[in-house]
Amino acid sequence: MEIRKQQQTIARCIEKTGRALHSGDLSTVRIWPELAGTGRYFDFRSLLIPASIDFAEDSPLCTTLRKDGHSVRTVEHLLSALEGTGVDNCRIEIMNSGSDDTSVEVPIFDGSAREWVEAIDQVGLTDAMDCNGRSCDRVAPYLTQPVHVSKGDSVIAAFPANETNISYGIDFPQVSDLSLKWYSSSFCTGSFYSKQIAPSRTFCIYEEVEKMRSAGLIKGGSAENAVAFSISKGLLNPPLRSLEEPCRHKVLDFIGDVSLFARRGSQGLPVANIIAFKGGHSLHAEFVRKLSSTS
Repeated sequence: MEIRKQQQTIARCIEKTGRALHSGDLSTVRIWPELAGTGRYFDFRSLLIPASIDFAEDSPLCTTLRKDGHSVRTVEHLLSALEGTGVDNCRIEIMNSGSDDTSVEVPIFDGSAREWVEAIDQVGLTDAMDCNGRSCDRVAPYLTQPVHVSKGDSVIAAFPANETNISYGIDFPQVSDLSLKWYSSSFCTGSFYSKQIAPSRTFCIYEEVEKMRSAGLIKGGSAENAVAFSISKGLLNPPLRSLEEPCRHKVLDFIGDVSLFARRGSQGLPVANIIAFKGGHSLHAEFVRKLSSTS
């Protein structure tokens, strides 16, 4: 472990409303400044749910946090933006327009983390102080030994290093545009995340959309919040924001999911060489649990 800088929070409240991807309901999120050492947590009907792997529920299409019978779904893009821009401590108040009193979902916006990053940039960051008015060091987790998880031909491996490097590969052989693609990057600054990762949108295979809708998912999904690829026709709603946008979005998701490793306002993303291939939210969560068990 190494001290990197002081813990931060947002300078003032952020409020945004948008439609949820899976439920289709409108949700309003208010992000409030919080004390140093508190970390990030959700406030749903006055129930406080920490953004921690201890409360993560296994779900393949999104990341869900659950506590005492209440759940907050599709948290990965928001948490990715907070981790990527350095918002270490905050209270995330969330409410929905639907009738479900036990579950709520973070808005999807355009399918990326860009709107969250822009909102954070607008209010700015400030050093977080504890209840005694003192700042706290932000500690970054360094690996001392390799860590890996796998399921079938999906794998995530991380190796000790002096900086964070992520290489992420995807392979959907039924779609030529998504067959065996890779993106690699080094994470040096928050501006790199904001410019190179945050704008990357989620993607889908058009022929699988109706199956998901039949299962009660993606009721709020549209061409406005996802990049759609067809098996026969390729990219349906061009242009891409970058040549590697699908892979970059996987990195975005990974950062959001691995932020659940953060403890007491410190960094969640480990300083390591990380290689992921054909991962998803469930494997990301398994990787974080493995990190937690070896730290």
